[in-house]
Amino acid sequence: MSSETVRIGIVGAGANTRLRHIPGFRAIVGVELAGVVNRTAESSRRAADAHDIPKSYAHWEELVADPDIDAVMIGTWPNMHCEITCAALNAGKHVLTEARMARNVAEAHKMLNAANDHPNLVAQIVPSPFGLQSHKMVRRMIDEGFLGEIRELVVLGADGSFWDSNQPLHWRQDRYISGVNILSLGILHETAMRWAPQTTRVFAQTTIFETERPLADSGRMTDVSVPDSLQAVTRLAGGGRGLYHFSGIDLFGPGRQIHLYGEQGTIKVKFGAEEQLFAGQAEDPELRLVDIAPEDQGGWRVEEEFIGAIRGEEPVVFTNFATGVKYMEFTEAITRSAESNRPIDLPRS
Repeated sequence: MSSETVRIGIVGAGANTRLRHIPGFRAIVGVELAGVVNRTAESSRRAADAHDIPKSYAHWEELVADPDIDAVMIGTWPNMHCEITCAALNAGKHVLTEARMARNVAEAHKMLNAANDHPNLVAQIVPSPFGLQSHKMVRRMIDEGFLGEIRELVVLGADGSFWDSNQPLHWRQDRYISGVNILSLGILHETAMRWAPQTTRVFAQTTIFETERPLADSGRMTDVSVPDSLQAVTRLAGGGRGLYHFSGIDLFGPGRQIHLYGEQGTIKVKFGAEEQLFAGQAEDPELRLVDIAPEDQGGWRVEEEFIGAIRGEEPVVFTNFATGVKYMEFTEAITRSAESNRPIDLPRS
């Protein structure tokens, strides 16, 4: 299919779709944005006009069934990912879906089964952007023994993003839409999975400090159903231990970071306006900022990877459905552990 045009249909032209996917696809030769559908026929027409897309639809089922669509990009909230993904794959379309993969493990497995039923189709999840820039360097350092055996993993995602309870309920705070994933837990654990041994057990606690928020459309108060504070300890394959701290109510919190502590050295990656990689071993007086050469720097190429996989030019590295199921198993285990107040073992790969 390398010489053929790939026609993309967009289901849900939300912020990330407008910011990244639409310009990303437009930059690839031989790719057409052929259709778009939003929550209503009117919003679909507006999106089509705004982005010069020739077709709009009243319902997503119409886009999926359209024989003029080769691949479906799903930019909806997570509560729609499973249904649309399975329908698109069964209709013979390649699928790129936004993270979070799904609301729960059952939906994630259903999506994986649908992908396995259609091995000729590409099924990809928009990957965690955290660590893409430094991944090649971090992976090389680990593989060359910079850390030695990994003893501890620390994953931080704590800030004040939901500190103001006068702000309307965000979809990430609505369990029906968001599912069992808490805050940015899944997206940062996905990054940690690229570098650390497999997590085999979790023991977590959570709470909701701000239990009510106004609804954006009406202003009336509604319950918050996703925790705004999470702490977890984990066990890693090989005997290492992990520590997770996530919060949306920490003013001046540490932000997003991943630390890897080994018997020989330490690697820390901080995510902010720019991604920073720090490393050090016993002979170093302190952690040093690692200067990553341009040829070793990664970056966002989600749309290129998706189209490259469709054309048979490259495999999906970030992120296939099997990897998505792994982080969904982790996030669900965290929620089950917190709700039952007991440790939860994870499936072994």
